[in-house]
Amino acid sequence: MENRLFRIGPIRPPSEADSLLIQVTNGCTWNKCRFCQLYRHTKFRAYSADSIKEDIDNIAYWAERIKRHNHGGWDIPALNDELASLTDDVERQCYYMVANWLLSGGENVFLQDGNTTALSSGRLTDVLKYLRQVFPQIRRITSYGRAENLSKTSAEGFAELKEAGLDRIHSGYETGSDAVLERINKGVTQAQQITAGKAVKAGGIELSIYFMPGVGGRDLSQENAAGTAHVISEVGPDFVRIRTAAIKPGTELHDDWQNGLFELCSDDDKVREIKSVIELSDRALDTEIRSDHMINLLQDIDGRLKDRDMLLDKIDRYLEMPEDERRLFQLLRRTLRAYGPEDMRNLSAGEKEALIATIKPYGERAWSIKMNEYICRYV
Repeated sequence: MENRLFRIGPIRPPSEADSLLIQVTNGCTWNKCRFCQLYRHTKFRAYSADSIKEDIDNIAYWAERIKRHNHGGWDIPALNDELASLTDDVERQCYYMVANWLLSGGENVFLQDGNTTALSSGRLTDVLKYLRQVFPQIRRITSYGRAENLSKTSAEGFAELKEAGLDRIHSGYETGSDAVLERINKGVTQAQQITAGKAVKAGGIELSIYFMPGVGGRDLSQENAAGTAHVISEVGPDFVRIRTAAIKPGTELHDDWQNGLFELCSDDDKVREIKSVIELSDRALDTEIRSDHMINLLQDIDGRLKDRDMLLDKIDRYLEMPEDERRLFQLLRRTLRAYGPEDMRNLSAGEKEALIATIKPYGERAWSIKMNEYICRYV
């Protein structure tokens, strides 16, 4: 059979779980952040428009083949049978990707990898138009974009991308503090973040930025929060997505910690950073705060800055818990036994007492290390 494979990159935001993934670049243009090792051994590459269009054509092939199993409703057994009949692993991955997308509505697309907007604007515009031509039912196209690159594009440039079909950009700001940005070697400044964010918004594209509580270490914890709140207030992004810092072995930030140059933030420190960001950001903004990743401790921090009293109440209820209960919840959350603090009610008195007994021997520093080890399992 003719080769009908298409590229699929390694990551996407949780909010794009049901989206079709199309890889238009490979790797990251910067690849020097001191907390990240995802693309360390991958040389950045931007694919040609013709190559990406060929992938889109192959996706269309699979889509038509899969649609034959929809007769007013999906024939799931037939889909599974056809998937099982494919002998090539990559073929099965392509088939599964397109089938999952269509079964989820077939409306949203995410362009990969780490810095899609590094693709020349003309090439990206060409790809966007072709994608919407082949799949006219698409409602939203999203991509990652690095703030340093985004800061070099004008509002008019983003307006052209919007007209071509790009609806949302995710950008890993991580922090708005220049001191923390320098510590993690993000390769961007607060001023560039603000310039980039304002231009994206002025061009009519939704902006989703990421905030990483704990990434600055304990000494820069408040600076991390204050700088981030300043950027949020200046830009007014559509979304701020919380991504708790995981200090992973193999990264320079982990080396700093081992060499005594970086002190881990506790889970409580990170929660207080989130609280400060909400308190210090412009209350009038319609920005949505989302805690939409399993590495986050408090999953129910979900609302608009206009709803800050509701958000802060959830945080304060956690911080007002006795220390033993906060630690117990941290353990349960990090071992996927609890979603929110209220889930601790499912423990019997004996279970609760036994678990707290295992926690008590840990000092503050040792407990922060233990929780960081758990977090690192999920990223």
